[in-house]
Amino acid sequence: MVDSKAPVITVDGPGGAGKGTITQMLARKLGWHLLDSGALYRLTALAATRQGVPLDDEAGLVKVAATLDVEFEPGEVGQPVRVLLAGKDVTSEIRTEACGNNASKVAVMQPVRDALLQRQRDFQKAPGVVADGRDMGTVVFPDAPVKIFLTASAEERARRRYNQLKDAGVDVTIDAVLDEIRVRDDRDMNRSAAPLKPADDAQVIDSTGLSIEEVLDRCMAAAGQA
Repeated sequence: MVDSKAPVITVDGPGGAGKGTITQMLARKLGWHLLDSGALYRLTALAATRQGVPLDDEAGLVKVAATLDVEFEPGEVGQPVRVLLAGKDVTSEIRTEACGNNASKVAVMQPVRDALLQRQRDFQKAPGVVADGRDMGTVVFPDAPVKIFLTASAEERARRRYNQLKDAGVDVTIDAVLDEIRVRDDRDMNRSAAPLKPADDAQVIDSTGLSIEEVLDRCMAAAGQA
C-alpha cells in the first residue's frame, strides 16, 4: 500500500552520469526501497508476452502495466540492479534487444504510460524509496523532499560508457559513443513529454572528476534532509 508520508529521494540525470550505481548505493545504505523506472516498459512488454497479451492490445497492456508484480534489489557495486518479476529474476532477460524492441512498442501508448506513472508512485512505501530516472523529480514525485540531478560532462560520460563496452568485449570507438550520447541528450532534453531537466528545487551534482565515494557522500548529505 502506498504511504504518502514515506520519504522519497529522486535521482534524475542523463545516461552515463552514474545514477544506477548511486541509487543502488543510497538504497542499500539507507535500507530503503529502490525504483529503477527505466526498466518498467521492458517489464511491461515481458509480462505481456508471458501472459499472452498482444503488444497491440492497448487495454490489455494497461492492465498488465497497472498490476506489474515487480521488485528491484540493489546489487553489489558495479553490478546491475536485480529485477524480479512475479518473484523470478529477469535481470538478464529484460536487457535483450528483443525485449528492448517490444518495450518501444509499448512506450508509445499514452494509456500505458499513464498506468505506469501510477505504478511508479506505488513504490512510495515505508521506510522510503530512492527513485532512479529522468523525470522522477519533475513528474513522478514532484513533492519529494530531496531531489538530486546527477550529471557529468558528455565527454566524461562517453569515457565511462566506452570503458564499459570495451570491458564487455564490444568493438567501438569513443567518438561514436560520444556522438550517441549527444544525440540522446538532445532528444531527451527537447522531447515534448517530460523533458530531461532538473526540478526547480533539485540539487545538481556534477560527477565529472569525482570518485563514486565522493558522489555518494554528497548524495548522503542531501539525503539527510529527507
